[in-house]
Order: sequence, then structure tokens, then C-alpha cells
Amino acid sequence: MKITVPATSANIGPGFDSVGLAVSKYLSITLLEPALEWEIQHDLGDIPSDKRNLLIQTALRVQNDLPPYRIQMESDIPLARGLGSSSSVIVAGIELANQLGNLHLTDQEKLLLATEIEGHPDNVAPAIFGNLVISTYVDDKVDAVVADFPESSLIAFIPAYELKTSDSRGVLPSSLSYKEAVAASSIANVAIAGLLSGNLSLAGRAIEGDHFHEPYRQSLVKEFKAIKQLGHENGAYATYLSGAGPTIMVLAPQDKEKQIYQAIKALELDGETVILQVDKQGVRLEKN
Repeated sequence: MKITVPATSANIGPGFDSVGLAVSKYLSITLLEPALEWEIQHDLGDIPSDKRNLLIQTALRVQNDLPPYRIQMESDIPLARGLGSSSSVIVAGIELANQLGNLHLTDQEKLLLATEIEGHPDNVAPAIFGNLVISTYVDDKVDAVVADFPESSLIAFIPAYELKTSDSRGVLPSSLSYKEAVAASSIANVAIAGLLSGNLSLAGRAIEGDHFHEPYRQSLVKEFKAIKQLGHENGAYATYLSGAGPTIMVLAPQDKEKQIYQAIKALELDGETVILQVDKQGVRLEKN
């Protein structure tokens, strides 16, 4: 049995903690054979290889009497870069429990479990459903709307350094005034309406007009200003921080993709520039 989960790009400007997009980097886990103790084989650096691994912690939280297995874990989702690396593991852990425990969980039940574990649904929801997902988690209830993302290109610059979500959240204000909150909400509304209607020029302006988090976080990502300027010069719709950063995402017309990709590469920044596609499947299962 193999479980595959896509990476995610959350927030998308003003969609703070509520909007995410599944993208084409992946975590996969393969069940090898039963074992006396949980064992995770991986080459992903300094993460646990036993039941302390987030994958197993999640699975046992869902069903605490699962039989242990030896598991192969592989991922090209970079850690602590704003592409939902932990969310992908949580979603995989829930699906692992679902399969080993024969739980027959619905997608809505998976979403609630994942949101309770992660704390908010913006990354876990698209990892489950694929595509663009707008979601809310209030009073222990989660709702989500899944929609196709408009035809466009996603060019990501992934810096070589990590930025922990806790550090990125530390620069945010503890509150907004009523007037500021209304303005921020109206911008978010237009961003979502633009994405859902396919008006990416309108959506792009609203994405870059975010008041919730980007004005405070952009200074943590030293490459952001130069890439945003480059985007403007080359016809991009918007440049935004993916999740809590430091990955920088450029949303662009498809005919500008190579031009923008090459322009970012020409900056010779310390990191990786990649072209991503929207993942339309979300979590998937292959049985032997």
C-alpha cells in the first residue's frame, strides 16, 4: 500500500489561515511489512524513525491500537519552507490509520481530524482534496469549498534557509482595529472572487494588497522585494509568500512562465527556483 500527499501553498495573500492550493511536490509512504515496533525508513534528515515520527503520532491519535509496520517515507517537499511539509505528513497519517484500522472515514471526517491536529485547515484541506480550497475553522467546526484554480503558472523560489511558522507568526500583530479588519476582509473577498471567477488580474492586485500577514512577514524573507519587483516588470499577476514563508510564489500568465523563471534564476539567489503545477487529486491511495 502506498499513500501519496501533495504539497500545499497556503494563504495566497489575504486568505490567511483559510485558503490553500495543492501543488506538485509530494510526500509518499509505502507500507513494507508488519514489524514488532514502528520503523520509518527515510533519508529526510533529523526526523524520528520510530513512533515519535509525526506520521505515526498522527495515525495513533486517530486509532491507538494499530499494528506496527515498517514504512518507507519519501518526500521532495522541503521542511519549514511554507509548502505544507507537516500537513502532508498529518494527512498521510490519517489515511494510514483509515486504511489499517478499516475506519471508512469520509473526506469531511479526515478534514476535521487534520484541522484539529494542525490547528487550521489552510494546508491540510488542499492536501486532502487537491485544487484550491477555501475553508474556515470556528468553534471546532470546519467547512471547506473546493474549486478549480484558474489556468496560470506558478513559479516558486524556495530559499535555502528554513523559516519556522512559530517565528513567522511572532511578527504578526495581536489585533487589528475594526476599520483595519473591515479593509483587510474586503480585500480578501475580492481576492477569492477574482480567483473563483478567473479574473486573475483583479485577484492578483488583491493578493498583493493583503493586510493580514504579508506586510509584517515580508521583511523576514530578504529575497521577496527583488522577486516581487521582477514579477511586476515581467507581467506577473501577483507575488506572495507561500504559507508562513520563506518560499515566494509568483502567479503569472502561462506565456510569461519561462521568462519569469529565467529572470529569477538570473538573480543567482541562494535557493531553488521551480515551476509547479496545481495538483487536482489531493491524497491518493495505491493498493498492491
